[in-house]
Amino acid sequence: MSSIVNPLIILTNFHSRFTGVSATIANLAERHEKQFDVVILGKRLPVSTPQIGRWQLPRFFWKRGHDKISIWHARRNSEMLLGLFAKHVLRIPLRLVFTTVALRRHSFFPRFLLSKMDTIIATTHEASSYVDRCDAIIPHGIDTEVFTPPEDKLAAWQQSGLPGKYGIGIFGRIRAEKGTDLFVEAMCRLLPKYPEFTAIIAGHCKSKDIPFKEALKKKLSDAGIEDRVIWLGQVSADERHLWFQRIAVCVAPPRYEGFGLTPVEAMSCGATVVATRTGIFPTLIEGGKTGYVVDVGDTDSLVKALDSCLINPAEIIQQGHAGREHVCRYYDIRQEATAIEAVYQKILVTSSLQENLK
Repeated sequence: MSSIVNPLIILTNFHSRFTGVSATIANLAERHEKQFDVVILGKRLPVSTPQIGRWQLPRFFWKRGHDKISIWHARRNSEMLLGLFAKHVLRIPLRLVFTTVALRRHSFFPRFLLSKMDTIIATTHEASSYVDRCDAIIPHGIDTEVFTPPEDKLAAWQQSGLPGKYGIGIFGRIRAEKGTDLFVEAMCRLLPKYPEFTAIIAGHCKSKDIPFKEALKKKLSDAGIEDRVIWLGQVSADERHLWFQRIAVCVAPPRYEGFGLTPVEAMSCGATVVATRTGIFPTLIEGGKTGYVVDVGDTDSLVKALDSCLINPAEIIQQGHAGREHVCRYYDIRQEATAIEAVYQKILVTSSLQENLK
């Protein structure tokens, strides 16, 4: 590490599982390496970027030296807290950056942590309204070179080995907040009408949510469609794009979402999206062109929107093409990386000027 001479960016990743935030960090890390030295601190991610554990932090900086300003980019409360400890207790010369996605007012402790950050980035204008200050608004992006449409949706679904001609799916944690129950209810009403469709449910289920999942399984069984709804479990990071390529319709019915990358990834792979009015979804989806947006918790509206999709598979394939174009234009990871790097450069220039004035 002693040969590192470029400004250092520390991307913190303290969550135990691979989440949407984890995907964002992984996507950005390798792009930031073109301009900066980058290290991922915390849980390992499937990228070539150097990675260290939290306990290695003091030794890492001892080897590197303490004379240069580094940027600590956090996205979770625990990451802000350790950043403050490293800056004020370990005396590591850091500038602390935090990205917020929350669409509700933060509680007292997160607000305290936010007040100590040097720079705050919000992913949407709405998220920026819930913090006392915001230095930049930068939407998340995805790797549109990985999340690409298949040449043939029907052939891609057949390659999955699952029954039916078309796929419809929901991705995310198995819990009420993600609207898994709304998806199941919609499938109970619609799948009997559309025998060519098979549904998939992909996502991790925590032990506390197992009774919720079992109740949904019983509901599917009572409706006689348990064989047409496949529980995939947690899909690995390197297989996510394959499932988005296979499905024709992605359903995202959460009751709350800060941003929501799943529909962006699905649209980039040519899937039509039906989502609830939360997160980025209302501005991501153009009704009737790339999918539909319905009110949170409105099962009847969700069923109606999905009915409009399933009744005409050829039309949803065309909507998928339009969705792909929209994502490439506004939600490409390269745009997010460039905007964040501009923030980093501004921080470094300002810090350098301040040091020269001392």
